[in-house]
Amino acid sequence: MNTSQLEKLVVAALEDIKAQNIEVINTAKLTAQFERIVVASGESNRQTRALARNVQNKVKEAGGEVIGVEGEETGEWVLVDLGDVVVHIMQPAIRSHYNIEELWATTPAARRKAAEAARSGE
Repeated sequence: MNTSQLEKLVVAALEDIKAQNIEVINTAKLTAQFERIVVASGESNRQTRALARNVQNKVKEAGGEVIGVEGEETGEWVLVDLGDVVVHIMQPAIRSHYNIEELWATTPAARRKAAEAARSGE
């Protein structure tokens, strides 16, 4: 499965369980470790865990590999490592606090937009 197919599969799996504010960040030119970061929000620790499980199940069903999962115990921030795609599923307060979208923004304009969104609580 190529990166584009994996990205689409992950986004569809997140949409199935009603993830909010799904964002895909192309990191291919920023790091050799992975091609994409997918960030999504879940309203509760139960939902973030369900979102992470659904991503894992859909990837395995499609013949993909789940490298690792972190954070399922608390469910505040669950990371699913799929190799070329890394998925971060967070509760809104955690997502706002860490603002990883800004860390991986590729242009000054994108960094400003992410910073403004974080300040306004979007």
